[in-house]
Amino acid sequence: MESAEIRRRWLSFFEERGHAVVPSASLIADDPTLLLVNAGMVPFKPYFLGETKPPAPRATSVQKCVRTPDIEEVGKTTRHGTFFQMCGNFSFGDYFKEGAIKYAWELLTSSVADGGYGLEPEKLWITVYLDDDEAETIWRDVIGVPAERIQRLGKKDNFWSMGVPGPCGPCSEINYDRGPEFGVEGGPAVNDERYVEIWNLVFMQYERGAGDGKEDFPILGDLPSKNIDTGLGLERLAMILQGVQNMYETDTLRVVMDKATELTGVRYGAARDTDVSMRVVADHIRTSVMLIGDGVTPGNEGRGYVLRRIMRRAIRNMRLMGATGPVVQDLVDVVIDTMGQQYPELITDRKRIETVALAEEAAFLKAIKGGTNILDTAVTDTKAAGGTVLSGDKAFLLHDTWGFPIDLTLEMAAEQGLSVDESGFRRLMQEQRDRAKADAKAKKTGHADMSAYREIADGAGATEFTGYATNQGESTIVGLLVNGVSAPAASEGDDVEVVLDRTPFYAEGGGQLADQGRIKLDSGAVIVVRDVQQPVPGVSVHKGSVQVGEVTVGASAYAAIDVGRRRAIARAHSATHLTHQALRDALGPTAAQAGSENSPGRFRFDFGSPNAVPGTVLTDVEQKINDVLARELDVTAEIMSIDEAKKQGAIAEFGEKYGERVRVVTIGDFSKELCGGTHVGNTSQLGLVKLLGESSIGSGVRRVEALVGVDAYNFLAKEHTVVAQLQELVKGRPEELPEKIASMLGKLKDAEKEIEKFRAEKVLQAAAGLAANAQDIHGVALVVGQVADGIGADDLRKLVLDVRVRIPGDRPAVVALFTVAGGRPLTVIATNEAARERGLKAGDLVRTAAKTLGGGGGGKPDVAQGGGQNPAAVPEAISAVERLVVETA
Repeated sequence: MESAEIRRRWLSFFEERGHAVVPSASLIADDPTLLLVNAGMVPFKPYFLGETKPPAPRATSVQKCVRTPDIEEVGKTTRHGTFFQMCGNFSFGDYFKEGAIKYAWELLTSSVADGGYGLEPEKLWITVYLDDDEAETIWRDVIGVPAERIQRLGKKDNFWSMGVPGPCGPCSEINYDRGPEFGVEGGPAVNDERYVEIWNLVFMQYERGAGDGKEDFPILGDLPSKNIDTGLGLERLAMILQGVQNMYETDTLRVVMDKATELTGVRYGAARDTDVSMRVVADHIRTSVMLIGDGVTPGNEGRGYVLRRIMRRAIRNMRLMGATGPVVQDLVDVVIDTMGQQYPELITDRKRIETVALAEEAAFLKAIKGGTNILDTAVTDTKAAGGTVLSGDKAFLLHDTWGFPIDLTLEMAAEQGLSVDESGFRRLMQEQRDRAKADAKAKKTGHADMSAYREIADGAGATEFTGYATNQGESTIVGLLVNGVSAPAASEGDDVEVVLDRTPFYAEGGGQLADQGRIKLDSGAVIVVRDVQQPVPGVSVHKGSVQVGEVTVGASAYAAIDVGRRRAIARAHSATHLTHQALRDALGPTAAQAGSENSPGRFRFDFGSPNAVPGTVLTDVEQKINDVLARELDVTAEIMSIDEAKKQGAIAEFGEKYGERVRVVTIGDFSKELCGGTHVGNTSQLGLVKLLGESSIGSGVRRVEALVGVDAYNFLAKEHTVVAQLQELVKGRPEELPEKIASMLGKLKDAEKEIEKFRAEKVLQAAAGLAANAQDIHGVALVVGQVADGIGADDLRKLVLDVRVRIPGDRPAVVALFTVAGGRPLTVIATNEAARERGLKAGDLVRTAAKTLGGGGGGKPDVAQGGGQNPAAVPEAISAVERLVVETA
């Protein structure tokens, strides 16, 4: 049974039994504590925590998931992988243990003809929590599983929680016996390789307290309602139903390995090393396609770093198997063809996914060349210092700057006889990840504990947003935090977070910055609002300070936004939609939105493109946008179902989370997007849009920055002033300026060349005199000294080589000259073949000199270059070179 059919049967089975089918959420987690969705229940987390009311009492989904803690282990075993699909059925206060158990048994054991998976009942083993008598009784007496195939396990294996205070409960796992060829008998308590877990039923019935690990925490009591959260690993079930040894041999991964074989000639199963590489490629390419499909782009932090790391690991393993050229196109295509049966959007977005993936491959192949030179220098410096371990910060630099996976650094260093300080590298990596997570969380929550927001949400419910229709209005303060802690009141000067029952303030989201303004109380107290966030879904938290008086929970208030700021942001947001559509018209659907920020009077828009956008195209895009403004198109918003929005062709932003009902913003006949932001009423209200330019912000991602309205006018007014000044200077009309200025720059460049030629000739004139005055050190001609300051590295190198040529070739010669350029000392040292035969190597001499200068250097035995930080140390460096020549000669 193919994976796509396993997925279809799951959703069909539960839909027929009253479950709302919920599409897989994006892999981009809507949770500041997570980079990526890593479990099937993550999108349902707000319902289990009571933050949001579930849309239905029963739900089912097949959720895309990515887990990355063990990336280095992927490929080494057949059990580790990064991407997987979790089939889940959920009950929110509806059915409980007996219902969940009956559904699971029916689906697994019903015949294929009847819509089930057709597993043999006698091969299924059950585990229950240590004291869960109820679950064991249901399995034994209601389902009919023999007692000898039911095993009890402890908290570590059969009790689930999220690792923090909150919902928890015992769980029951269904395991499949793969037979004696996979190990000894005795059930899952004895051998989890033979008895593989395929389905976990979690019975959420308790609330847990704080504690460490999987076992050390107290149970505080029962939950108000009992919930069900189950998860079946689609890949594990596919492994069983397809009769293969492991998940890498299932249909969605085997095809990738077959393509890798076609590209490299290496056959899976031929050798352990290449098998590891095959599995890395299959897993990482599939995960990469799924991440790019959900809007992740390669980068050096956060989820972009995860994508870059696994893509580069896959490309490297292809090269280890013998691939010499680009391979990503073929591998990505086979993943899209296979996974597209389950996720049709992959086929629709094929071009965009290919564009991002190919750009990253090209960047990595280029980085390998540049990074290899950096690594070689680091290895040379380490060896010169007598070290055997490449430092963690060097490995981190290679990773962070050049995108070198750590295992690539490990291998290349080992080839040159060095190990790598992995612990130092991983410490720096963890510090970087922690900073990224902390920044994301702090933006949403400040310094408050999430539980404080949840308590307010539990008591007051969601905040009603009135800002689409009004800029001000009456409300009531339903929550107040001071220094991140719930408080009944706050005084003048306190920094506060305020929750209102209804608000005209827009909370930052969808690329639009938050409103600012004031909240006035009947008592005369005033709160200045600087920012608005939604740390928990639906609850708007107004962050600011008490300017006057005392603020209390329950007080009546009047909230008013800064209207000028709102209008300026609305103009920017509407302009962003126009820019998005105009870029798509010019570049095609691959120019999909990858992020944006709408601020007062200006915006930035990120989009997919493998190359820079030509200036002529950008000019055409700007012209098209402003033509639309002149057409005075109405901007309207309408609430509709997500399916209806898709039918109408509305564009959705990658990574955004949408519900069943969505808001669609339409600009005349030009643009239609899913959007929750605020906009102008008519395009004529934008006035003017000026694109400032575009640039690269990552592999396959470009950024346009622009000004809108008065800001755009002010920019053009300044440009006009500059043009007028240039006209006066060069005595020409505006249209003549480019040609006249180009002519002036050309003449200036020619003059600089003449000056450079004269300077070089003057420097080289000293060569004869330097060679004639060479010292004789035990038969070695030594030319060492400091030449005039300001000589560049190239000129100094030419002078050193010219002096060396002037000394007869049969006489050992060392030429070491120093200068100070830009306030920093510089040296170039050269030796001839006769000197090198006596052990005098330029690289050794440079390292000695550079160390004295407070810097470093390197090169080849015949010529090397170095520098430092201390110009005053040049005489000492000259002496150091002389001593080394005396000692060696």
